[in-house]
Amino acid sequence: MATSSEQIRAYTGPAILSYGFRPFFLFGAVWAALTVALWLPILSGHIVLPSAFGPIAWHSHELIFGYLPAIMAGFLLTAVPNWTGRLPITGAPLAALFGIWVVGRCAVFVSAWIGPVLAAGLDLLFLAALIGVIGREIIAGKNTRNLKILLAVGLLFAGNVVFHV
Repeated sequence: MATSSEQIRAYTGPAILSYGFRPFFLFGAVWAALTVALWLPILSGHIVLPSAFGPIAWHSHELIFGYLPAIMAGFLLTAVPNWTGRLPITGAPLAALFGIWVVGRCAVFVSAWIGPVLAAGLDLLFLAALIGVIGREIIAGKNTRNLKILLAVGLLFAGNVVFHV
């Protein structure tokens, strides 16, 4: 059986999907910059936002519950394999998790069109999935002392629920 470092080097998919920090740090930063750039024209009324949130609420939501979870995911998906000795999430599973994050951003952006309940559900799905992925890796790696990390992500999930309510 190959060592974990050999298995990591054997990954042949797109480089952006070879470690969790790559898609989440890159596109989290892009989303933060885009959110900031859009906010002033939206706030001044030059752009009409198709969101159920007002301009200030949308901006704050996307920086707290859009940008921050992406950066947290990038960090945790890189740190947890180091803590547990397990292989990092790569390829299709990482792409699926990233896709859930993107769907959440789009859903909140067009929540006036799709409805706030559906938008909230799609938005909350990312943090729920992240808790599941991180929790599974920590438990499978028998690294239970780091289960407290799930509390921090769970608190962010609860805050997002409250924001949507």
